[in-house]
Amino acid sequence: MLQALGLEPDVEAVYRGMITNCSGGVAELSALLGLTEAQVRNGLDKLVDLDLLRPSRDNPGALRLVSPELGLELLLRRQEEELARRQEELARSKATAAQVVSEFADLRPNTEIDGAERLVGMDAIQNRLEALAHGLTRECMAILPGGALSQTSLDASRPLDRRALARGIEMRSVYQDSARNDPATISYARWLTEEGGQVRTSPLLPPRLLIFDHKVAVVPIDPTNSRLGALCTRAPGIVASLQTLFEQTWDSAIPLGADRPRTSHSGPSDGELELLRLLASGMTDEAAGKRLGVSLRTVRRQMSALMERLNASSRFEAGLKAAQQGWL
Repeated sequence: MLQALGLEPDVEAVYRGMITNCSGGVAELSALLGLTEAQVRNGLDKLVDLDLLRPSRDNPGALRLVSPELGLELLLRRQEEELARRQEELARSKATAAQVVSEFADLRPNTEIDGAERLVGMDAIQNRLEALAHGLTRECMAILPGGALSQTSLDASRPLDRRALARGIEMRSVYQDSARNDPATISYARWLTEEGGQVRTSPLLPPRLLIFDHKVAVVPIDPTNSRLGALCTRAPGIVASLQTLFEQTWDSAIPLGADRPRTSHSGPSDGELELLRLLASGMTDEAAGKRLGVSLRTVRRQMSALMERLNASSRFEAGLKAAQQGWL
């Protein structure tokens, strides 16, 4: 249950053991929990590192339990600070990648120059993806924003993914959180995990991205104008930057089978926080919905629920109260 806060199962067991029997020693905890004494000591060390246990003043050499309310709040605060740091890094990586990719917008269609090729038309893109998937030897990484994927896209991806997984290729994919609400997309994602792939979701994603064997990347030249086509590049510098972008996105996403934790018991979900940030930045409901991969109706429903939770009569008042509560 506490793995989402960074506690491994053995460490969580020791923590719970300390809550129920805070005066117990290593041997007593070992017998109580069915763990080895080495596992108990390792768990105690990690709980000290996490500031959930502190030296006792009454019993020198012993440890005292920090109250769960304070200790878990500290863990949440550290996670929020780490997430903010990663989001800043992600924003910088996105800006760098977008600047580099835009330089290739004037390439002649379907002609490779200096390791970069502008692919125009769905057939050209699909042909290249099939060739790259066929030549995979190690890993394929994918960022798939926009929530629900089209049935055409899913049908085209399934045979490529099946063959790659059958050859032992590692596959990691990040979908948008809103994809969890689309039966076809979530069914495909679950099939992918059952076949051995790894799938995570995140409320906000950078543009679509595919990386093959850490050597070739395929991205849209302009995410807002698909008619410009896709860029396929082998340039090491660009691929490295895009791989960093993927890893940062992957680290902040959660596994498909897990529920996304709320920032606090009464606070908004990560998706609601992203919606608040996007609207506070001046985005329209429609633009925010596109970024989050949800419908205009969903945006307005979520904002209505947030206003009710904040007891706000207007969006402006909701923004003020959200800022006062530290949500923004």
